Amino acid sequence: MKKLFVDTSAWVAVVNRRDQYHTIAVPFYKKALKNYGQLLTTNLVAAETYVLLRLDSGLDVALGWWEKISTSLKIQVVYIDPDITTEAVKLLRKFDDQTFSLTDAVSFKVMERGGIEEAFAFDVHFKVAGFTMLP
Repeated sequence: MKKLFVDTSAWVAVVNRRDQYHTIAVPFYKKALKNYGQLLTTNLVAAETYVLLRLDSGLDVALGWWEKISTSLKIQVVYIDPDITTEAVKLLRKFDDQTFSLTDAVSFKVMERGGIEEAFAFDVHFKVAGFTMLP
């Protein structure tokens, strides 16, 4: 089953009509739901996305987004355990010349563990970390 990782930057672009990538993100997301067996994200990505949507689009939009992804059969929210967090912190130390966030580093480790090479993202850090950014 082919899997795609979804980053905060993509979730926000899909939901927020004022996002600079909205017109690119929406059609890609619709295709991704059809073409990938599963879309993965993390609870850290979800927390970031919720805050950004809440601040920019309001409570109903933010909670509506969460309710959709948390109940979708095509989307898996990976809850982060201490082992992944420890690996992510090691990655942050290794790439100390980069401005990766902890959420970025955790995402990269989840992708590595899951054998996922593609990320639906508008954050260049995914490319820097060696993953394929889509669209």
